[in-house]
Amino acid sequence: MSADAPIGARLRAVRQARRMTVEDVAAASGVTKGFLSRLERDRTGASVAALIRICETLDIGVSSLFEPAPAGEVVRAGNHPRVNFGGTDMTEYLLTPRGEQRISALLSEIAPGGGAGLELYELPGDVEFAYVLEGTLDLHFENEPSVELATGDAFTFSPTRPHTFVAGTGGCRVLWVISPGTLDVTRG
Repeated sequence: MSADAPIGARLRAVRQARRMTVEDVAAASGVTKGFLSRLERDRTGASVAALIRICETLDIGVSSLFEPAPAGEVVRAGNHPRVNFGGTDMTEYLLTPRGEQRISALLSEIAPGGGAGLELYELPGDVEFAYVLEGTLDLHFENEPSVELATGDAFTFSPTRPHTFVAGTGGCRVLWVISPGTLDVTRG
């Protein structure tokens, strides 16, 4: 790699977006942690074979390292993929691009009395955010009082706390944001 073709920041960004450690990528691609660390800082170059193995581990094409970085990825209105995580009387849409692992944003349209079901559940992640766009939503937590949210209310909590939710009598629309985006959103 020449100094005029820096690729380290892109490799590091992809690795972090995939929630992989330097150790994970190094072991899977057959390079040392030190080498990968230097490569991510553009302090060394890689052989074609090593670069191919690293890119295969990260599930990216080698050519993507040399393309201009996109400003972001648009998911257009009307093209939000439908996802199904269970529950009753609700329709859910993925608002973030498929494969995005740093954050997941979902839109739930829930009929009156619909929701996640009676059984409490937990999600992997650090933080979950709920914003009620329309209607009312009751969040139930294990051994704690319920939290009632109305239009315009926002609530931030740990997704590892056992919880469930149900829409009020008029139904609701809710924006959910979960970080990191570790949900399996490829199904649906």
